[in-house]
Amino acid sequence: MFFKIAWKSLMNRKLSVALTLASLTVSIIIVISVEHIRSQARESFNRTVSGVDLIVGARTSPINLLLYSVFRIGNASNNIGSESYELIAGDPRVAWTIPLSLGDSHRGFRVVGSNNNFFEHFQYGTQQHLSFSQGSGFTTAYDTVLGAQIAKQLQYRVGDSITLSHGIGEVSFSNHESTPFRITGILAATGTPVDQALHVPLEGLDGAHGIVHDDHHEHSVVDEHHHIASSEITAFMLGLNSRMSVFELQRAINEYDGEALTAILPGVALAELWQVMGTVENILAVISALVMLASLLGIATMLLSSMRERQREIFLFRSVGMHSSSVFLLIEIEALLITAAASVAAIALVSIALTLSQTWLSQEFGLLIDTSPLSSNIAFYIGIIFLACSVLSLLPGIAAYRSSLGTQLKF
Repeated sequence: MFFKIAWKSLMNRKLSVALTLASLTVSIIIVISVEHIRSQARESFNRTVSGVDLIVGARTSPINLLLYSVFRIGNASNNIGSESYELIAGDPRVAWTIPLSLGDSHRGFRVVGSNNNFFEHFQYGTQQHLSFSQGSGFTTAYDTVLGAQIAKQLQYRVGDSITLSHGIGEVSFSNHESTPFRITGILAATGTPVDQALHVPLEGLDGAHGIVHDDHHEHSVVDEHHHIASSEITAFMLGLNSRMSVFELQRAINEYDGEALTAILPGVALAELWQVMGTVENILAVISALVMLASLLGIATMLLSSMRERQREIFLFRSVGMHSSSVFLLIEIEALLITAAASVAAIALVSIALTLSQTWLSQEFGLLIDTSPLSSNIAFYIGIIFLACSVLSLLPGIAAYRSSLGTQLKF
């Protein structure tokens, strides 16, 4: 009964209620979006790569090396010569390596030059290995393996032929049309940037660029030997026989005289990345909290300012026998109804926005964001919002209670 009366009372003040509802909805959207994207981004970043002891690239900052080698964001400052790669890869402390060559694209998606070591040794999440949903890895120089998201979005199948483009833009005027690649495999979804990349053999990538080697090194396509046909690579990942030697090898690579190199530990670089993002994260959290507080104060102000207009309504409630405490409860219910409506609307709108932007987020930032914002953290924040709304609506509730008592004294 109280909810029905509260609803009809709100409908009598549609304009002011609608403005308050809109303000509160926007505030809850900000709170939900910041929290959901923060938690999803952290989870996505942390599960992107595992089981890799070191990542090596040209001299740059650890964060930049992590971004372009793992997340495919940005570009390398320089390439690594094959001599340096083979020297480090042949170190007895090194168990395996994954060479990476970046710089080309296909319809806006990054192309990653590598070899079959990538499918055998790359891990993500809790040390999960890559698996094929269709087909298999490289067997010739002009094979390609697609990530799950690319195959789904572009509707490619095993056996189709594609051409690569120079550069990483969606539109390129330099296409390698003379060297088409045949799709031999499609990887299972991982929720990492692997899903948005095309993987091709290093030898085929050189061929597309017009680089011809005297010895084609056909074995470089199909086995895990340390020799590579490519004259340069962008970066490489490596795993060690014993992690006890990781710091020793990292220092040796950073002090290497042959060329300026940087070796990073992925976990440490991820921690540094989150330290950089932590300041922005905290600022966004404070801003969203202040916006939410302003909106909650708006609810209290709206209810309080309506008390004078509602004298007649309160008089009618008292004339039919409604107790003063019931009038107080009615005001509280009205505030909670507005909060509930705003919460439902905010969750629905955030879910729609995430669904529409999921492809863009995965392509631009390599993030796979869950389209459902519902989680234990979000439920906690919604609970805090309801509690704060109940507390802030005490002021207009008390005013209604006193007004009701004044009306009673007039009888």
